[in-house]
Amino acid sequence: MSVFTTRALLNSVGVSQSRATSGAVAINWILKDGAGRVGKMLFARQGKKFDYDLKQLRFSGDLMMELGAGIELATAAFPQLFLPLACMANVVKNVAAVTSTSTRTPIYKAYAKGENIGDVTAKGESVGNIADLLGTGMSILMSKRNPSLVASFAVLSCGYLLSSYQEVRSVVLNTLNTARFTVAVDSFIKTGHVPSLKEGNLEETIFNPPWRHQPVAIGSRFGEAFQEPASFVATRPLFEDERYIVTYNPAKDKVYALLKDQAKQDDILKAAFHVSTDPKLLP
Repeated sequence: MSVFTTRALLNSVGVSQSRATSGAVAINWILKDGAGRVGKMLFARQGKKFDYDLKQLRFSGDLMMELGAGIELATAAFPQLFLPLACMANVVKNVAAVTSTSTRTPIYKAYAKGENIGDVTAKGESVGNIADLLGTGMSILMSKRNPSLVASFAVLSCGYLLSSYQEVRSVVLNTLNTARFTVAVDSFIKTGHVPSLKEGNLEETIFNPPWRHQPVAIGSRFGEAFQEPASFVATRPLFEDERYIVTYNPAKDKVYALLKDQAKQDDILKAAFHVSTDPKLLP
């Protein structure tokens, strides 16, 4: 796909036309790359989320990579909008690159059963390079036949995203995040059975739209959970013997679990289970 998108980018700025000057092309490319790097640095501030929603972010990064490539293709149809479209595409693709790089090592670690993460990483990168070379070669052969850019991009993108989905779905992580914990709690409530690691990983939701409402927040701050001090004063006695406090904020339509200073991992799980099973707290 990179062959098609690169060709579209170069044609849109008139590289194949005599009136296009090298200076204008250089300026456009510098601005485009600069915008991408700025977006990359800003998105890196979300690094804490890479540890617990690993598979979701990995797949979202691949979605963003295809979105960026699609925006690049759009420059062929709108050459007069090259700079804003190219900048937008580069920002999206750099954000996707940060996501991919940040999640790659933890995924490799999941396969390193014998603490041989170096060996697993080397083999994983080799497989990736082989796939890139084969894909580039096939793209060059396809481009000689002048196929429809839109049709080719659509088919290749669908294949790539399907492969990416199957990849992240097959990874078995031995930690709990919101998606895997929800699977475990739902299974326990409905059947009394706690799913295994493999079952929980296979059943967790991979794609979570960013606009989807999250009804529960764990480890929140005081100001987020309580509208006013009176609410805290009324709620605190109910959790005097616990290392957490659970409350519902009607203004935000969300349940909050606040952790006390002495809270440990068991207390975090208990708080999460509490907000997941008490129907009086859920909005």
